Amino acid sequence: MSWRSDIRVVVGLDFGTTYSGFTYAHATDSNIVTNDHWSGELGHLKTNTVVQYDEHYENIKTWGYPALSKRPNKKKKNKNESRPVELFKLHLGNLFDNLKPKLPVDYKKAITDYLREIGKLIKDTVTTAWSGIEFLENVLIVITVPAEYSEKDKGIMRECAYNAGLIKEMYSEKLQFTTEPEAAAIYCMENNLKVNDLNTPGTTFMIVDCGGGTVDLTTRKLLQDKQLGEVTERAGDFCGSTFIDKEFLKALCKILGGRAIDLLKDKHYGQMQYMIQEFSSHAKLPFTGDKSEFTSYELDLEDVAPAVMGYVTEEIRHKMEEADWLIVFEYEDIKSMFDPIIERIIKMIQVQLNNTRETCSAMFLVGGFSQSKYLQNRIKQEFQYRVKNTSVPMRPIAAISRGAALYGLSMISSASDLDRTINPEWKDGDSIERRDNGHIQKFQSMAQRGTVVKPNQEFTLDIVPAFSHQNSITFRIYYTTKYNAQYCDEDGMKLLGKLRIFLPDVYFGKDRKDRRISFALKFGQMEITATAKNKLNGQNYQTTFKLDI
Repeated sequence: MSWRSDIRVVVGLDFGTTYSGFTYAHATDSNIVTNDHWSGELGHLKTNTVVQYDEHYENIKTWGYPALSKRPNKKKKNKNESRPVELFKLHLGNLFDNLKPKLPVDYKKAITDYLREIGKLIKDTVTTAWSGIEFLENVLIVITVPAEYSEKDKGIMRECAYNAGLIKEMYSEKLQFTTEPEAAAIYCMENNLKVNDLNTPGTTFMIVDCGGGTVDLTTRKLLQDKQLGEVTERAGDFCGSTFIDKEFLKALCKILGGRAIDLLKDKHYGQMQYMIQEFSSHAKLPFTGDKSEFTSYELDLEDVAPAVMGYVTEEIRHKMEEADWLIVFEYEDIKSMFDPIIERIIKMIQVQLNNTRETCSAMFLVGGFSQSKYLQNRIKQEFQYRVKNTSVPMRPIAAISRGAALYGLSMISSASDLDRTINPEWKDGDSIERRDNGHIQKFQSMAQRGTVVKPNQEFTLDIVPAFSHQNSITFRIYYTTKYNAQYCDEDGMKLLGKLRIFLPDVYFGKDRKDRRISFALKFGQMEITATAKNKLNGQNYQTTFKLDI
């Protein structure tokens, strides 16, 4: 591929629901670097996936951490603050509409604007590190997406990335996608398996990706030539570290009243977020579960969130004034915030292990929440007799972006790429509607769920016209999570896209030998290409699918 020869820098972009980060590397150097310089903060490997607009929600004022958390300014009178836009990534995927956050702007605009800002930082970083780099010509960007994202979701991400200026052309191959579990598995394979002397074919290991919003599990098997197979399907749940923050707010509601916390959230969102960040830094992150190491956490409302003092009832005000507006959290208070969340994670791991027929040799904890000593200790204690090795890799919060960068490097190197497993079952066929001639069209399976495929491997099917004067054929590509399906209007069946090929040579009628059309699906680097070739005249048609985006 000629475009690969142009690539000099690879960037792995972990675009997350709550936090985002990127890792970069030169194509000729195995040393990868994770960015730790963000506006408003240094030394952090990620920043918040948040944008703060002007009052008309047209232009971005700030983004990342500065857009979310604001320390109260005691010299200025408290005033209502405009809400930053966050959690916009949740508008992609299969989340029910009633669970998607309400946004003051279109979610595509928010994604595009955020990608534009982080893209500027990526450009400045890589062009400063290496002279002569042309961002749109010499940089390959690999964006990670959740495993459940459809081609439509990735199509929307590609559209936003193009509008954000990350690529020169909409369908540029210099933008690729890989799934978050895939990236995490690659990172652990290249690091922890070697460190623990487990990098031998046949080793089965589980990735527990503990993020801010979700915890995702996937079990992989190391195959020959550094290839990865998938042992069980991915499992996930909304039980990330931000749910401990929600437990913290619940505790404050019991002390200060739900109305006071609701008003603080509505009118002084920055103060509320600053209060949560203070709790995270001084109580959540240091908590190990060891009572002997615990020190009480004191929350000074006058310093951290003074606006809430004006929203409490008279009775609560009197009690808080006697306490000098200090709230003290003891060991059991903090532990009770962790335990419901950790119990859900442990239950997920139990189910995943029960569904794994092979012995799981190692379990790797990645993601920001994996840095919690209490979470680590609980998991190790629970599964010490079922999994020999449970560990946290270096820089676990950056595991996905680093894995994405390694994935990109493998694409442009001579080394063999990693195999992957088809999760959905791709189908070709028309909708189940009866035509005038009484025929009912059905589909034919091309690649079934669970099939391990090589990169760029094609699945082909020969088709002939249905009637003699047919001058075109429309291929409708469907997918489903079911292993067996008969019709395209069944529950769970979704239309991926369409591809139309024209048949100008109608004078050949329905001759099956001369009018065959070869239809193919190619499973490339996390994207799918559909092609159709007229075997008579050599005409080729290709599409990236007509998505309703």
